[in-house]
Amino acid sequence: MEVKLWNDKREREMYENFAELYAIIKATEKLEKAYVRDIISSSEYEMECQKLIAHFKTLASSLKDTVPSIERFADTYKMDCPAAINRLVTSGVPATVEHRAAAAVSSTTSASIVAECVQNFITAMDSLKLNMVAVDQVHPLLSDLSASLNKLSILPPDFEGKTKMKEWILRLSKMGAADELTEQQARQLHFDLESSYNSFMAALPSAGT
Repeated sequence: MEVKLWNDKREREMYENFAELYAIIKATEKLEKAYVRDIISSSEYEMECQKLIAHFKTLASSLKDTVPSIERFADTYKMDCPAAINRLVTSGVPATVEHRAAAAVSSTTSASIVAECVQNFITAMDSLKLNMVAVDQVHPLLSDLSASLNKLSILPPDFEGKTKMKEWILRLSKMGAADELTEQQARQLHFDLESSYNSFMAALPSAGT
């Protein structure tokens, strides 16, 4: 005896769409696993993934009234496809695109922090040349420099600039706000800043990018 899943053309179309949605989710899960295991190349993965995501978006849009939740659909049909749900529903772009975007953000962030460090080095050295040697003038500049250096992950914890600025900040914190650096202290600080700046610039190319 033949069992009909649908009573009319509309119901038949709905079940066919369900079957297609099921197939897309299953195919995406297999694709994600293949990519993670290096079974397919990044370019092959990205091309196939973009196709599946495009099909999914079109189908999900047409099914939004009958399938308001893709996660619930997967649960109903006992689909254990977490990677597919993440890729299709949560992310919406291939993993390769996500990785490129993350790398671009990381690169941009590093570049802006490097620029900030350079600016803080120059500001501190110029201030000493202008004889701004009072503790309440020097301390904020060194604090800003130290903070920007600590934000740059490519520099090791024992980087010369970090340790020297920490020592100077500690020394200044024991002095009064109106106290001034002696000529010898100012020369030494300027020397330490210049030396740290040169080390900083030398560290950049060897740190990758």
